[in-house]
Amino acid sequence: MGPRCWRWWHWSAWPRTRQPPAGSTPSSRQQFSTQEQTTQICVVGSGPAGFYTAQHLLKHTRARVDIYEKQFVPFGLVRFGVAPDHPEVKNVINTFTQTARSDRCAFHGNVVVGRDVTVPELREAYHAVVLSYGAEDNQALEIPGEELPGVFSARAFVGWYNGLPEKRELVPDLSCDTAVILGQGNVALDVARILLTPPEHLEVLLLFQKTDITEASLGVLRQSQVKTVWIVGRRGPLQVAFTIKELREMIQLPGTRPILDPADFLGLQDRIKEVPRPRKRLTELLLRTATEKPGVEEAARQALASRAWGLRFFRSPLQVLPSPDGRRAAGIRLAITRLEGVGEAARAVPTGDMEDLPCGLVLSSVGYKSRPIDPSVPFDPKLGVIPNMEGRVVDVPGLYCSGWVKRGPTGVITTTMTDSFLTSQTLLQDLEAGLLPSGPRPGYSAIKALLSSRGVRPISFSDWEKLDAEEMSRGQGAGKPREKLLDPQEMLRLLGR
Repeated sequence: MGPRCWRWWHWSAWPRTRQPPAGSTPSSRQQFSTQEQTTQICVVGSGPAGFYTAQHLLKHTRARVDIYEKQFVPFGLVRFGVAPDHPEVKNVINTFTQTARSDRCAFHGNVVVGRDVTVPELREAYHAVVLSYGAEDNQALEIPGEELPGVFSARAFVGWYNGLPEKRELVPDLSCDTAVILGQGNVALDVARILLTPPEHLEVLLLFQKTDITEASLGVLRQSQVKTVWIVGRRGPLQVAFTIKELREMIQLPGTRPILDPADFLGLQDRIKEVPRPRKRLTELLLRTATEKPGVEEAARQALASRAWGLRFFRSPLQVLPSPDGRRAAGIRLAITRLEGVGEAARAVPTGDMEDLPCGLVLSSVGYKSRPIDPSVPFDPKLGVIPNMEGRVVDVPGLYCSGWVKRGPTGVITTTMTDSFLTSQTLLQDLEAGLLPSGPRPGYSAIKALLSSRGVRPISFSDWEKLDAEEMSRGQGAGKPREKLLDPQEMLRLLGR
């Protein structure tokens, strides 16, 4: 927190029943405290960016914060994006729950901003609006054959096994031997790990209540015939986007062995001396895995492995190849590339050579992108972000953004936390400087009337807690932390709607 914010926080935190020390109570501070108590703020999106923004605002003001969410349930990518075998990452939901239970915070699910209510209507009802709705689309491959059965975005696949309602009908065909994942980030490794985790290991996770993977997707994965997964990137080992934690998990995955070509790593030992430490440690682990002979115990484990995964570098997708009858994907044609430049800035350029890789499943993991939410909100389609300065939306006073729609789909939950706190501080500075609308605003009471007139029935946080209790009850019967509800109509029935 900067010095300016700290001075303001000091006075805003002073008990209302006491007077600050004599000689140190400027009238502007008193006026600010009076206005601050009636400030109405809304946040659009209930993922990490939305909740961290709300948390910071509630902590440092007496404002009221309403959170709008298009899904029936809160928590965004923490619920629908975090791998189901990483339950520890989802512990942040406990913090978000405490935020939502604040008497100055309210959750309104099943409200699609831009359709059920417009951003200008929100701006009329609130002193400030923060857009934190994330990146809901995936980057298209834009290659021939992308529309064939057997080709999915990694985002859709993750949504399917994580219980995203609109992806419950996906049901991928896992009867093939080989899958190809395009992209070399953490999501690509998550998907590869879920595809290759032996069924018996999934059962162990269930036994210790370590996964909330949906029963429907678990049934499909139990029958999977996928034995090999290739994880393809257009650049080299020094440019992979995954982190060392996810790489270690892949290397140690039961029943699998890594396939890395030592030729891809020639000369890297000298080149990594000057790179930042996290990248150096990651590359050293890749080097050891690719070039060092495994110990006796590891060699024996790999010899018994029935499944394998590999990293293919310097490859860029050109075309999804159809089966002889043209009805589904049967392979992918890859352009062989070389690098121009060095380090993170290196670009992949085609050499003119190509390679065909047979597979029955293609998963695109080349990035997420945000959508424009409302015609009144500026949007940069090339970058997939809302143009902003430190979280202030350009040329729209009182409108802010945080998270991926602010900076692009990069970073992890802690990155989003820091980013959201910075947007909140920007908003607080504007509030203190008197740059937000003065006078009372109706907040949710006005929006509630609009939604009611349009036949929209929002889901409250207490509604969610009833659904949450039902999920945990069903999970207990199946030996899991929860069994996610997938059907919005069933959710409404459970809520007596």
